[in-house]
Amino acid sequence: MSETSPKLRAELEGIPTYKPGKPAATGGPVAYKLSSNENPYPPLPGVLERVTALAGSFNRYPDLACSGLVAELSERFGVPASHIATGTGSVGVAQQLIQSTAGPGDEVIYAWRSFEAYPIITRISGATAVQVPLTPGDVHDLDAMADAITERTRLIFVCNPNNPTGTVVRRAELERFLDRVPGDVLVVLDEAYREFIRDAEVPDGVGLYRERPNVCVLRTFSKAYGLAGLRVGFAIAHEPVAAALRKTAVPFGVSQIAQEAAIASLQAEDELLGRVGSLVCERNRVVEGLRAQGWTVPETQANFVWLRLGERTVAFAAACEQAGVVIRPFPGEGVRVTIGENEANDIFLKVAEGLRKEL
Repeated sequence: MSETSPKLRAELEGIPTYKPGKPAATGGPVAYKLSSNENPYPPLPGVLERVTALAGSFNRYPDLACSGLVAELSERFGVPASHIATGTGSVGVAQQLIQSTAGPGDEVIYAWRSFEAYPIITRISGATAVQVPLTPGDVHDLDAMADAITERTRLIFVCNPNNPTGTVVRRAELERFLDRVPGDVLVVLDEAYREFIRDAEVPDGVGLYRERPNVCVLRTFSKAYGLAGLRVGFAIAHEPVAAALRKTAVPFGVSQIAQEAAIASLQAEDELLGRVGSLVCERNRVVEGLRAQGWTVPETQANFVWLRLGERTVAFAAACEQAGVVIRPFPGEGVRVTIGENEANDIFLKVAEGLRKEL
């Protein structure tokens, strides 16, 4: 037997594996999962019924073009169907965007810390990641990101609200930033948590896309719509970018069940808005509770909170798990805690209060 191994791309060496949120323990005391920014509510009305009706058609391929979903999104956002591209969650579309724009010798700019997948999908393409530190307030430093643009820059991610800090960039600063970006550099506004925003000064990326051909908007059904397990996201972009996304998409990547569930979810918008409103109220309660304990918590417009703990991060996550909630630690930096069931949030607040008293 040969002792040699197949030659793999050198770019893959050292690329970290994406770390999902740790699941809640089973078989023991009640445990809650607050580690993956999932929606604690069940599927919206009509969704389960629609996908159950499709259970007998697993032997057939899904609609490659996602025609029904694209038509629904086109009407929902008032954009041409040719400006919409779907994929396996917004992260799948993000990877397609990099595949379409950047390769060896090119650069991709994003804030750090931001969405964990950005460095992974950038390095997979062979491009160079340019990470620009957040401000001391855990917000995108758009001036520094604009200063980082070179002739090799091909794509810039702006995660708004930012994951994991929940912070946002507002209209004036974002438009000033976009004015500095060359027209041949694609700016991707990653708006996975758009539905949770209550700050009127945060612009809807779709409005910016209409005015700027180099702006692309990413959205997902995984968060507010509660379809994380079905993997369906989409981009709204002008025709050249949207067409490139369709070329780089995995054929039949979005299952028919995912397509139909997304359509049904869009048609249950009244219920969606009610659920999101409840989560926002609970988010506010958690933030106010943390601040009352003495913690400095960034203003969050997402469905999670960020607590900067430094060297205490891992120990705090372990204490939360022992108490019955699983959260997402970023060792040496802080924890991201999803807004979940009220009982779960109460457990988290109690553990945070205990740590605060020790400081």
